[in-house]
Amino acid sequence: MKIFLTIFGLVSLALGVLGAFLPVLPTTPFLLLSAALFLRGNPRLHKWLMEHPKLGPYIRNFTEYKAIPMRVKVVSVSLVWITLTFCAVSVAEQWALRALFLALAAAITFHILSYKTLK
Repeated sequence: MKIFLTIFGLVSLALGVLGAFLPVLPTTPFLLLSAALFLRGNPRLHKWLMEHPKLGPYIRNFTEYKAIPMRVKVVSVSLVWITLTFCAVSVAEQWALRALFLALAAAITFHILSYKTLK
């Protein structure tokens, strides 16, 4: 069982890191899942993740304060709108698909902004 939890924790971690660069893929849920899976499956990896200079504070801030730093909010919302507007203008040919891309951008923006801002 510990091997299973560790493997899924690593997959979740990879998806979380990818989510930091791909606007439609969420980062926070995958990182939180990784931390939970590592806690039960591989304490050494859990310790490494929580002490990681970039990912550790991100996970702790979210679990303790349910808040996202302003810089992360700005970067996330900007990348979402840049990417999905590009898709709506350049990729989608039907107006319904364009509207769907823009509605998705609005929904993601609302979700990100619904969390408190960590100062």
